[in-house]
Amino acid sequence: MTNKIRADLVAVLALLAFVLTGILSPIEALSGFSNSVVIMIAALFVIGAGILRTGLAQMAGSLLLKYSGDSEKRLFILLLVIVASVGAFMSNTGTVALMLPIVVSIAISINSSPSKYLIPLSYMASFSGLLTLIASPPNLIISQMLVDNGYERLSFFQITPIGIIGVVVGIIYLYLVRNRLLPKRKTASSNMNNKLSTKQLAADYQLGGNLFLVKVPTGSDLVGKRLTQLKIPATYHLCILKISRKSTEGMNLLPMNFHEMAGPNSVIQEKDRLYIQGSLSNVEKFAEDYGLSVEQSTSEADELVSKQLGIAEVLLTPHSSLINETLRTIGFREKYNLNILGINRQGDYVVKDMSKQTLRFGDALLVQGSWDSIELLSRDTRNVVVIGQPKEHASMAAASGKASIAGAIMILMVLLMVLEIFPAVISVLIGAALMILTGCVRNMDDAYGQINWESVVLIGAMLPMATALEKTGGMVLLSEGIITFMGGLGPLGILGGIFFLTMVFGQFISNTATAVLFAPIGLSAALTIGVSPYPFLIAVAVGASMAFSTPVASPTNALVMTAGGYQFKDFVKIGIPLQFIMLIVMMIAIPILFPL
Repeated sequence: MTNKIRADLVAVLALLAFVLTGILSPIEALSGFSNSVVIMIAALFVIGAGILRTGLAQMAGSLLLKYSGDSEKRLFILLLVIVASVGAFMSNTGTVALMLPIVVSIAISINSSPSKYLIPLSYMASFSGLLTLIASPPNLIISQMLVDNGYERLSFFQITPIGIIGVVVGIIYLYLVRNRLLPKRKTASSNMNNKLSTKQLAADYQLGGNLFLVKVPTGSDLVGKRLTQLKIPATYHLCILKISRKSTEGMNLLPMNFHEMAGPNSVIQEKDRLYIQGSLSNVEKFAEDYGLSVEQSTSEADELVSKQLGIAEVLLTPHSSLINETLRTIGFREKYNLNILGINRQGDYVVKDMSKQTLRFGDALLVQGSWDSIELLSRDTRNVVVIGQPKEHASMAAASGKASIAGAIMILMVLLMVLEIFPAVISVLIGAALMILTGCVRNMDDAYGQINWESVVLIGAMLPMATALEKTGGMVLLSEGIITFMGGLGPLGILGGIFFLTMVFGQFISNTATAVLFAPIGLSAALTIGVSPYPFLIAVAVGASMAFSTPVASPTNALVMTAGGYQFKDFVKIGIPLQFIMLIVMMIAIPILFPL
């Protein structure tokens, strides 16, 4: 709760304490890391990355503007409905990270304060975690708890009615208080969307009219020759940037164009498409000499970026060995396996006769080549600094145009889980593997990079706490304490007590940790008084997701706090009334949908 030590480290220290004091054996202590819930959550991060990378989730943002029109009320409600829909299949953190820049840009476009929309965005992402089994770790934790104790696991949509009630109540509450309790502060979040994209880079360096596509017909004299034999730069003052040809790459299951960065040893083949930088007159002369057909490139950024190749802007450092050297003398292409497309010198862009230019401190270079080469260049911090995130751009380029594939994979995964053809963890692993095999996630390195390992370690290290509580009698002690204190009110009072305590703890520790702590206590309390454990564990899952009253209650609250310019008191003022409303609503809804 103090947050002085990271939550995952606290969990590991607790695990070690159990072993060192003899409460758990090493096998028992490490059993959490082989738990299917931990594997499933890791795989869900990969699926979420595929949904994000392909642009599938961004389609939700376009729907907002399309259907809301000029109505602020309609926009507000549509925003919350779309956030809930997206969040039903992604983590709440991923949902907020995805929707945050979209919401900010929409708010600015209608001359409204982003702070009016960002707390509702965070709260609705938390509510959406109750819509499906996979939407939130607490759902998976309580489902596994039931299985471990001989009960039927929750089906994919079994918790959905509770989630729908939460979403509806949340929308009504936030709609009514949006002009009363939500602050209307001016924030600096308008700059959040100003990330330099590849299209902006191409436009800034004025590549338009300077990049041409040339097709190599069958029988051309170029076929079978290496570029070094042709001496194109010396003869025609042109630079061949890349070669595109039909191919299949690696394990990618879909036909695609293979893009190769043109180098001295590149061999021209029939029907190759060459992307050439230079003047139109020189390109036409080159094409005439070799019987090629020329068409001017229509979208420079699209042509320069692919799954294999990309562009990036780099700055020269004060101590760079490239300063006071010309591009010809430093052999940039040979040293880094990258082409230089342009030089930005204090706002003046040089894209022609660059080989004669002497580089100066403060110059920015637009480079093009394979994403791997750009990533390697980013490690040469003595000479250059790569601006932006080449790995992120590479992943987005690899998944571009595959939104329908990601959607089909997600539907397949949901169907497998609903029909229970395989155990839930296998269905999710199938979805994650397909995301990688189809290129919706760039490769295994990208997949590993998208997993939130803090969450994985936190869950894996805390799950054995249930075993420790059971072995030492701690679970009985805690559940009996709740029963003694609330027992006079009957099973419903005990249910309310567990819900309330879960909700209170959830304001200071993650929903995952809260669920791990209270799931065994809720189960023990239900068994002690001889009622069904389902409503008690559902209460734990719902209570753990009601993290509204503090900015540290959920990563989503922390994400919107800075962007919305919020203060701690804003969450208290808006969150506490909502939590008490949800307490009353859920104490009515849970016993009806999951009888005691």
